[in-house]
Amino acid sequence: MAVSSARIGPVLARPRLRELFDHERVLGPAFVSPALLLIGLLVAYPFGMALYLALSDAYIGRPSQFVGLRNFVTLWDSDAFRQTFQNAFVFTGTAVTLKLVLGLALALLLNEQLWCKRLIRGAVLLPWVIPTALSTLGWWWMFNSLYSVVNWTGIHLGLLEPPGPNWLGQRHYAMAAVITVNVWRGLPFFAITLLAGLVSIPRELYEAAEADGAGPVARFRYVTLPLLKPVLAIVVLFSTIFTFSDFNIVYVLTHGGPINSTHLFATLARQVGLESGQLGQGAAISLYLFPVLVFVVWAQLRFVRRQVY
Repeated sequence: MAVSSARIGPVLARPRLRELFDHERVLGPAFVSPALLLIGLLVAYPFGMALYLALSDAYIGRPSQFVGLRNFVTLWDSDAFRQTFQNAFVFTGTAVTLKLVLGLALALLLNEQLWCKRLIRGAVLLPWVIPTALSTLGWWWMFNSLYSVVNWTGIHLGLLEPPGPNWLGQRHYAMAAVITVNVWRGLPFFAITLLAGLVSIPRELYEAAEADGAGPVARFRYVTLPLLKPVLAIVVLFSTIFTFSDFNIVYVLTHGGPINSTHLFATLARQVGLESGQLGQGAAISLYLFPVLVFVVWAQLRFVRRQVY
């Protein structure tokens, strides 16, 4: 029985297509191209546009001209930018240090034999998985000067004098409030990641150290900490980048106030670039710490490579 040529075409095309995708030079680019497309659209293009705007005098509603690095230089004439520069390092340094110390302590606790250990580990993740804006609104209500749960609790415990501080309306209290919320939200990331590193440490090393007479402090210093260094470096690296670029917490709680005392680069860039219409200066603010962060990433990755190899 003769077979029609219309049926032979698809039958022959399938093996050829299968043979074509068996080659790495075809299969590799086919798998990588969707990721490259997403990176190009969501990372490379916005970064290129931000760099273009930062090097121009772009303003909403008028043509822009190339001005070079003038935006980066003239930013130091602004009191708000100088205050933001200081705020960013105080906020990031304090928050990352607290998350590191508390996260390591929580990871060590979760690594012990606890009752309902799985339930506790799941509950620890709640601050991380709840939408940032939603959870920060809850903290805004707790810090509000009119019906502050924090003040009510502190007064009834005898820790605060009535009526309690205005957490979001006073300079240092506002910074303490945004740092507290950032630590609360970022603590699960530290705890769970460090817990994974603790679980991967062989128990035989602890048993050998204990047989040699090492106590809990000595075992932590000479066994746990050295083996956790690569994980600690990666966690600190990601947390530093995320904390420097934080936006939601500060914007929802204080909008950068009072008197620019809690502004970070992201919130100030939004205020200058979108609310004031100065797109060039707003883009320059958002890119100001990019070289510093590149150096931090390079130094941390070099440290991790030395620890691993």
